[in-house]
Amino acid sequence: MTRFKRPDYSQKDKMMKLTKTLLAGAALSALPTLGLAQDEVAPVASDEFVWIMNSLLFLIGGFLVFFMAAGFAMLEGGLVRSKNATTQMTKNVGLFSIAAIMYWAVGYNLMYPLGDWAIEGWFSGLFPSVGVLEAVGVTLADADDASYASTGSDYIFQLMFCAATASIVSGALAERIKLWPFLIFSAILTGFIYPLTASWQWGGGWLSEQVGFSDFAGSTVVHACGAAAALAGAIVLGPRIGKYKDGRVVPMPGSNLPMATLGMFILWLGWFGFNGGSQLAMGSVGDIADVSRIFSNTNMAAAAGAVAALILTQIMYGKVDLTMVLNGALAGLVSITAEPLAPSLFLALIIGAVGGVIVVFTVPLLDKLKIDDVVGAIPVHGFAGIWGTFAVVLTGTSTVGAQVTGMVAIIGATFVLSLIFWFILKAVMGIRVSEEAEIQGLDTAELGMEAYPEFGKG
Repeated sequence: MTRFKRPDYSQKDKMMKLTKTLLAGAALSALPTLGLAQDEVAPVASDEFVWIMNSLLFLIGGFLVFFMAAGFAMLEGGLVRSKNATTQMTKNVGLFSIAAIMYWAVGYNLMYPLGDWAIEGWFSGLFPSVGVLEAVGVTLADADDASYASTGSDYIFQLMFCAATASIVSGALAERIKLWPFLIFSAILTGFIYPLTASWQWGGGWLSEQVGFSDFAGSTVVHACGAAAALAGAIVLGPRIGKYKDGRVVPMPGSNLPMATLGMFILWLGWFGFNGGSQLAMGSVGDIADVSRIFSNTNMAAAAGAVAALILTQIMYGKVDLTMVLNGALAGLVSITAEPLAPSLFLALIIGAVGGVIVVFTVPLLDKLKIDDVVGAIPVHGFAGIWGTFAVVLTGTSTVGAQVTGMVAIIGATFVLSLIFWFILKAVMGIRVSEEAEIQGLDTAELGMEAYPEFGKG
C-alpha cells in the first residue's frame, strides 16, 4: 500500500460527485438481469464509487482490528494469575494509546516514506503530513492498480496493525516486567522499529520491489515482528520466580480461562478485518469475491488449528489442554495471514492445522530453553508466523529464497534492535520488578489495586 496524495476538491464538488454516485449506484442496482445482453459490457463503477467502497473496507477492517485490542486484553488477563490481571489491562490500554500517538508522530510517514524510496524518506516520519490529518479526496493509490481510498481510512487501518504488534509483546513478558519500561519500549516499537521493517515490504521497500517477498497481511511483517521483540525481551528479562525449578517446569495456571476463551474468539472475529481488509480494495465484483474467499480461508485455518491442537493434546497428554486449543486457533490464524487469498479451502485447512501442531510442540520447547512466555505469544506469532510465511510457496505466489530472505531481514532486524533497546532500558532504569513485588503481585505492588478485590474475602 503506497501513500495517498490530497487533491484540491471543494466541499460542493465533493457533495455533487457523491450524490451522483449514489444515484447511479441505485439505478444500477434496479436494472434487471436481462438488461445485460450477451453482447453488452457491464457498467464500470465510477472513481467516486470505488473510493467510497475501498474507504469503507479500510474503516470496517480498521474497527475490527481495533477490537482485537480487547481480545488481546481478555486473553492475557485470563492467562495471567489474578494478582497480575489489572496490570495486564493497564498495559493493553497504555500500549494502544501510545501506539496511536507514535504512529501519527513518526511511524506512518516512516512506514510510507514521502517521495522516492531513499534514506531521506525515512526521516519524513519525524514530521507528520497534512494528509494524515485531513482525510479528503479521491486519489489513486498505485499507478498499477485501481485502488482508491481516503488517506484517513488507510491511516487508521494501518495504525491497528502497528498496535497489534506491541500487544504480542505484552503477553509474553507478563507478571515480572515494570510498567513504564514496557510502555517506553512500546513507544520505540510502534514509532520506529515496526514502521521501519514494515516499510521494507509494504512501503515500497527493497523486500517487495527487489526481492519479491510476499506477505499479504503480515504473518512476518506484524506477527513474527512482534514475536521477535517479545523474544528479545524475554531473554533480557528472565523467567518468573519459581517457573523453572530443579530441572522441571512448574505450571502457573491462568486466573480466568473463560475470559481467555472470550479473548480468543474476539481475536478470531477481528482477524476477518485483519486479513479481509488487507485486500485493500472493495470497488469491484472481483474484489468482493476475493474478500469473501479471504474470510472463508481465514475461518478454515483457525478451525483447523484449534482441532489439531485439541486432538494432539489428547494424544500426548491424555487430556485436552484448553490453553493449547486457544493458541492452536490463533496459530492457525497467524499461519494463514501471509496468504489468505490464493489457497483452496483444503490447503487453508492444512496450513492452519500445521500451525496448531507447531504451537503444541514449541510451547514446551521454549520451556526447555528456559524462555518464559506467559501466554505462548512467541510460538503463536513467531513460529506459526514463520510457517505461514513459508507456506506462501505452496500457493506458487513466491519463491523459497524470497520468503526466507524476507523473514531473516524482518525478524533479524527486529530482534537485534529490540535486544539493544531492552539492554539500554535495563541499564538506565531497570525493567524487572523486585522479587518482593513479583511474589506479592504487580497489581498491588505497581498499581495499588486488585482485579478481584473481594476474592477470598468473607
